[in-house]
Amino acid sequence: MTRLDLVELGPPTTHLLSVAEGRALAASGLVDTSPDPWLPEHWQVRAKAKVGVARVAVPSGEPVELRIAPKVPIRRLFFLLGYPQNPKGWREENVEVTEHAELLPALAYAFERQSDRALRQGLLQGYRHTEESALVVRGRILESEQIRRRFGRQIPIEVAFDEFTTDIPENQLLAAATERLLRLPGVAKDVRHRLLRLRARLADVTPLVRGHQLPKWNPSRLNVRYQPALYLAGIVLHGASVEHLEGTVTIEGFIFNTAALFEDFVTAALTTALAPFGGHAKVQATHYLDAADAVRLKPDLVWYTDSSVPLGVADAKYKAEKPAGYPDADLYQLLAYCTVLGLDTGHLVYAKGNEPRAEHTVRNAGVRIVQHALDLDQPPQRLLADVARIAAEMAGAATHASSTA
Repeated sequence: MTRLDLVELGPPTTHLLSVAEGRALAASGLVDTSPDPWLPEHWQVRAKAKVGVARVAVPSGEPVELRIAPKVPIRRLFFLLGYPQNPKGWREENVEVTEHAELLPALAYAFERQSDRALRQGLLQGYRHTEESALVVRGRILESEQIRRRFGRQIPIEVAFDEFTTDIPENQLLAAATERLLRLPGVAKDVRHRLLRLRARLADVTPLVRGHQLPKWNPSRLNVRYQPALYLAGIVLHGASVEHLEGTVTIEGFIFNTAALFEDFVTAALTTALAPFGGHAKVQATHYLDAADAVRLKPDLVWYTDSSVPLGVADAKYKAEKPAGYPDADLYQLLAYCTVLGLDTGHLVYAKGNEPRAEHTVRNAGVRIVQHALDLDQPPQRLLADVARIAAEMAGAATHASSTA
């Protein structure tokens, strides 16, 4: 099997590939691939804004394995992954990733450690509401269902009851994440052995049906020992796209779109940071550019008053580093947002690259567009402090606009 080790948004690298392998990689959408103009039978491959591990099926041949490492350290990436799920409780200490350089081995290790810690006191139990047909009365009889289904017959009986069991959402999620990790390439052998033992401990839990919505759980004092493992299980189940189709190419793997990840983090962190200033923030709020509502706009985050008057707008941009700096198209996009929302200031938030903070005042419009750059390779407290400064600037601009109106 051909294996390619790449770095997210890194420079193109040259690899010896067959025509079928090159075309399969190009069709996968995971990397940019093109024939090398100078070396026959070689292809130039460049990773996009996606990280993880995947096997891309090749017609009449062995699959190609991609391993795409993130630009930021694994520990920082885990914080970005976990924060949108649990802004108040997620901390770096929830993942013990040691010195792993790849996402999947680190996640598998962290999930197994936290799950083992959660299950040391035994499987969590809880009440599960069940409705079924039975030969004896248990709980209460569902009279309407008995009449509708049994037409006056006395047996079987339609009943409903609350059962105290280990077959609850918390255990189902741990079992599903364990099963998913065992099916993925790139998990270390010792971790895989421990995951097999974890699967055996969860053997009596009902498997989740692929494609169905994941069961919901609510944090409480009863499941506090499970919570770090459950947040990691959510990451596993969100990113592990096993045997899905990308166009006409079958892909097995665990892939995260880092652009979407950065957007989720920025909107979640800004929402939290804006809360003390009042109003409410909405992610991907729909507005329209034209009077006929034909051209739709969806800013990443709009901050409103309690009466839904726009106060501020922000858009997150995860870009590859370019010597030319920020793309002009981003400015045009924010100008459209500010015009439609009636705002005199808009904010673009980038992952730190070649450019520092910048400001632009649009001619004949009086709209100011501020471009911020977040350094993702820093401790969470400092990163969140940088986001808080952006939120304070948004609040300050809103206060100034209201005072001069």
